[in-house]
Amino acid sequence: MNEDVEAAVAAAFREEWGQVVATLIRVTGDWDLAEECAQDAFAQALDRWRRDGVPRRPGAWLTTTARNRALDVRRREAVGARKLREVAVSTRDEGPYDPYDQEIGEEGTVPDDRLRLIFTCCHPALPAEARVALTLRTLAGLTTPEIAHAFLVPEATMAQRLVRAKRKIRNAGIPYRVPPAHLLPERTTGVLGVLYLLFNEGYAATAGTDLVRTNLCAEAIRLARVLARLMPDEPEVLGLLALLLLHDARRGTRVDAAGDLVTLEDQDRGAWDGSEVHEGAALLETALRRGRPGPYQIQAAIAACHTTAATAGETDWADIAALYGELRRFVPSAVVRLNRAVAVGMSEGPDAGLALVAELEAEGELDAYHLLPATRADLLRRAGRATEAAEAYERALGLVENAAERRFLEKRLAECRSA
Repeated sequence: MNEDVEAAVAAAFREEWGQVVATLIRVTGDWDLAEECAQDAFAQALDRWRRDGVPRRPGAWLTTTARNRALDVRRREAVGARKLREVAVSTRDEGPYDPYDQEIGEEGTVPDDRLRLIFTCCHPALPAEARVALTLRTLAGLTTPEIAHAFLVPEATMAQRLVRAKRKIRNAGIPYRVPPAHLLPERTTGVLGVLYLLFNEGYAATAGTDLVRTNLCAEAIRLARVLARLMPDEPEVLGLLALLLLHDARRGTRVDAAGDLVTLEDQDRGAWDGSEVHEGAALLETALRRGRPGPYQIQAAIAACHTTAATAGETDWADIAALYGELRRFVPSAVVRLNRAVAVGMSEGPDAGLALVAELEAEGELDAYHLLPATRADLLRRAGRATEAAEAYERALGLVENAAERRFLEKRLAECRSA
């Protein structure tokens, strides 16, 4: 029974954390208090749900409990009768909150606390890296170490960014709202970046036992759909939604029944979600017709190359390599270059890919990124250089934190050692 309750609380955290925190930020205006009261509500759930049973609507229970806790804190801190009344009035008679029963209003307003949270975090007054990190912390409930790993920076550095970002929002009086239409373009890049990283963390979790965190993927897609309805003429918004759908179509085949990673070339293509592939391809076509290409449209085109190939052997790796070359004009990052190295290795042969990997290794920017030695290892394995591949797999294992990826690398290492 206790295990069932613990599992229910863990599931509620994954699914409801962002909504609970976003709602508390709206009604209190205090980011730290919102996180504190949300954490307290989840702690209470462990005891109360054991006694009373898991509620029919865990999210509504958690939101109400956290909201009441915030009121208690306000009373103890004697914030003042006027502020207390404002908080009480704003939370009175709201009833159970359904985060998926949301529509865009007649004037383009978006009555969704999580989307308000994203646009607040993406205010131009905040540094770009802080915008994404703060939203991942408050909306998705990722820990500081998880976000630091995603950004390839020390945990202490990320903790300082989060503190400074919250202080900036408070001191500058940044409003908690979706901005009016004329201000939307200047926030778009940051918002798209948030949704992209939110999906990526769900699609390939940086740490933990599960490779895929389904709730994060679903949340990123849901918010991307809302944004696409809000900005239907922005090709990069459509491109991002297309990209997420094309990746999500393969989500169910990325791990096997035991939770172990299945590589793209070994996935059951017949089990991919055909409706998502079709919708993603149609969105990409619509976006490209706008004649304003951007990084998300290019990445969606790369994903389409994979999902539209009937078999792994029919994948047009030369086209993918060219698309990564184009992507470098928009995103001149080492990770993009690493992905291009994979495509070049598949289209021109392992040695060509290894030459590009060697350049990245010499630069050192990806020294803490496990996929750099893992890529080198895979190319060496394909080239028949098992001993060197094993050494590279060992280096990758020293950097990887996700359990499913670790098991995959260990399997490959064992294969190379026995070759």
